[in-house]
Amino acid sequence: MKHFMVDNPFMTLSKTVWSDTTPADNSLPLTGLRLAVKDLFHMAGLPTSAGNPTWLFTHPIPTKTASSVAALLDAGAIFCGKTITDELAYSLNGQNIHYGTPSNPVTPDRLPGGSSSGSAVTVALDLADIGLGTDTGGSIRVPASYNGLFGLRPTHGVIPSDNMVALAPSFDTVGWLTKDLATLEKTAAILLKKSALKIKTPKRINNVLIANNLLDQVAHEKALKAQLQTWREQGCFPKESVLEIDTQTWKTSETFRTLQGAEIWHEHGKWIESLKSLDDVEASSVFAPDIQLRFEWCKTISDADVAAAKQQRQRFTDWLESEIEGSVLIIPTTPGLAPLFDASDDELAAYRNQLMDMTAIAGLAGLPQLHLPVCTLDGASCGLSLLGSKGTDMALIEFAKTLMESAS
Repeated sequence: MKHFMVDNPFMTLSKTVWSDTTPADNSLPLTGLRLAVKDLFHMAGLPTSAGNPTWLFTHPIPTKTASSVAALLDAGAIFCGKTITDELAYSLNGQNIHYGTPSNPVTPDRLPGGSSSGSAVTVALDLADIGLGTDTGGSIRVPASYNGLFGLRPTHGVIPSDNMVALAPSFDTVGWLTKDLATLEKTAAILLKKSALKIKTPKRINNVLIANNLLDQVAHEKALKAQLQTWREQGCFPKESVLEIDTQTWKTSETFRTLQGAEIWHEHGKWIESLKSLDDVEASSVFAPDIQLRFEWCKTISDADVAAAKQQRQRFTDWLESEIEGSVLIIPTTPGLAPLFDASDDELAAYRNQLMDMTAIAGLAGLPQLHLPVCTLDGASCGLSLLGSKGTDMALIEFAKTLMESAS
């Protein structure tokens, strides 16, 4: 599969509104901060392509703005453009055969990660301060890791996902990427402020759990373990223990992919099938080959498959929640560095399965996960994630501040 790189991570369809001449209100918490919005979020008067020109062609221009976007604008953020996304957000690579693949500014020979590729690259290039995106299977956490950014996947459901293109609603979250933790925290204070979920939120984390077995499986484990040791020596861990997560036994990737795929077909199957009746649309060229294959697989998922996966998800969630209550779990964000741009389709598919074994942990249980850009290896960015119980989003950020102060 051939892809072309683009230096501009913005969607050209919104160039005319990149600048905002509205006088700044210095009393607002996000005054002066530039906001880049993934092209899944609806904004009144602007088209939403969802990373696919046929979607753009077959859907009307939105008349309403996503409440998450409106909240950030109301808080003083300056909209600077909509950004490229992988097709319908159904990828973790950051590639798009229609609009191009944003160039990873840290390591241009490697993929930027997706599906919030444009939002991540925009922030990494210092063209925006806040990259608003979504995370279903890792689409905030993965590009955060590859581009040396902070990235938060919040507790599932704490931020409304209205007026945006869904992928798999029981996993979809609104997330964001920033260069610094202070900006990430300011954004969290706005988006988490009016949470519809009533979750008891702990003010502090009393125990650190290390997923050592996951560290042993990753390509950059030496660098990550060195960072953990530094934090230990600096007294950052009040109490530490080990948690073994056997992703193969729990079937995290398989369970996640089955449930996600079924939801995707429920959301988009009717539209995908309708394309066959459009005279001016060549069905075989609507999607990238790998995306097309995934959609075809989604169609084959049976009710029995879904029922079994739901049971497995519940068992895993119950176990994980009981293990991490009152603690923060530290895990590698990805199993390796960003794949090389010229990696083969087979290599990318194999890596995707490894990657989803890790990203599915938070996804299946609906838990918050915060990526910290604390490592580099051979010039490429990588790092560790903090994962906590539901509702611990702000507590994770507070703990991250302690860790990052010691890392500086």
